[in-house]
Amino acid sequence: MFEAITYNGSREADYELVIKQLDSLLEDESDLTANLANASALLNQFLEQVNWIGFYIMKEGELVLGPFQGLPACVRIQDGNGVCGTATSKKETILVDDVEQFPGHIACDAQSQSEVVVPIIIDGQVFGVLDIDSPVKNRFDSTDQKYLEAFVETLKKHIHL
Repeated sequence: MFEAITYNGSREADYELVIKQLDSLLEDESDLTANLANASALLNQFLEQVNWIGFYIMKEGELVLGPFQGLPACVRIQDGNGVCGTATSKKETILVDDVEQFPGHIACDAQSQSEVVVPIIIDGQVFGVLDIDSPVKNRFDSTDQKYLEAFVETLKKHIHL
């Protein structure tokens, strides 16, 4: 059973706690869909000022919508398109302070103002991305990037291809 907790330490300590929770939550489960669903739910209850959290999985050269929390979303994103596709083509995390200023931004939710996308790279290949949107400009910073990348590293331990 999972119980929501109150995070009230430093941002860094709270992120470290949620990463430990993720590891524990996924420890005995091998199903990919279940693990991605629980990972998105965990982040959704942890992060404030977000309106969409989820995963896109790379299939046959395009990103396909996976488990998420939020409004219905774009189902397919071509590699290199939008923030998600840029993160996969560059194989690096992309922080966007203002999505209106990002060339080629794909607007799935009109409320989204800022975004962070962390690619999930396994054995040098793009497996997918963690995508998080916020209705607030400048919501994400280098602390978020560092710990969301660590979150993805922990998640990768539980992805069995």
